[in-house]
Amino acid sequence: MTTPPRYGAVEAGGTKVIVGVVRGREIVREARIPTTDPATTLGAARAFFDTAQAELGPLAAIGIASFGPVGLDRRRPDWGHILPTTKPGWSGADVA
Repeated sequence: MTTPPRYGAVEAGGTKVIVGVVRGREIVREARIPTTDPATTLGAARAFFDTAQAELGPLAAIGIASFGPVGLDRRRPDWGHILPTTKPGWSGADVA
């Protein structure tokens, strides 16, 4: 029997970001990060995944759910960026 791959998960909300690593239906690791400015919040999320991969091994992919609209067309320069939003400082933030 093969071991299911590990995936990263991000739920970016207006007040907190929940990050996690899952394998199948098991939550292997998770953390809550306050939503402040993009550099601080996304930096903490990246540090979580860097540490998780160093300790657990590589992730197959990371899925992101976001509070604001995100550019989804890979052919556009705003792909993976928060589109205009009322959340101060977050318009144009690169979440991908």
